[in-house]
Amino acid sequence: MIGIEHYLVVGAILFVLGMSGIFLHRKNLIFILMSFELILLAVIINLVAFSTFWNDLAGQVFAVFVLIVAAAQTAIGLVILLCFLRKPGVINVDDINVMKG
Repeated sequence: MIGIEHYLVVGAILFVLGMSGIFLHRKNLIFILMSFELILLAVIINLVAFSTFWNDLAGQVFAVFVLIVAAAQTAIGLVILLCFLRKPGVINVDDINVMKG
């Protein structure tokens, strides 16, 4: 039988992968956004696991709000990405000065 421990381990693995992706690929905006999505997915897995374990729907409702935040973050990230793509070359976070004008 799959218990809450299994879900927490999967959430912890996703969280560690997301944090390591942010720290290892600081220069690439796409990797940073994907790593942040992994962190949010780890949080959602933990919220749903605890909600199911305690027979309370509050965690699942909060997970829906986290999904809304993730969708908004993706939309804003794509807009920033399009601003970076106007300048030919690599999408580099160090080139943030492109967005000033």
